[in-house]
Amino acid sequence: MDLEKVCFVIIKARQFDAQVEVDDPDSGSNPSDDHAIDVLEALADDPTFEELTSFINALNDDEQIELVALAWLGRGDYTIDEWEDARRDAAEARTDHTASYLLGIPLLGDYLEEGLAAHKLSCQAFEINRL
Repeated sequence: MDLEKVCFVIIKARQFDAQVEVDDPDSGSNPSDDHAIDVLEALADDPTFEELTSFINALNDDEQIELVALAWLGRGDYTIDEWEDARRDAAEARTDHTASYLLGIPLLGDYLEEGLAAHKLSCQAFEINRL
């Protein structure tokens, strides 16, 4: 498991999860007038979604399998003692739509972080180096 790649997905997933439904599609106001709330709206051509989808699709099969298993572990579907079972089940369930599947999981970033924590890993050093 490449920790840096997982941490990148966690950061981007949190940006994606922070988005809200579009409530003013024809907004022509000045961003400062509406407190820049439009920046959180989930638009059809969302660059965060596109970047995250492309990144996950570019991962090799084993990396995608581990990412799914890690999300399941963090979500509580498996325990750390069942890690190999989670990986096996993720491999058996693997399709060409891994990115869509993962991005459809609410709180994906949190689940991945919990999965890392179960492995006694953290993104803390990665996040510090990105600043």
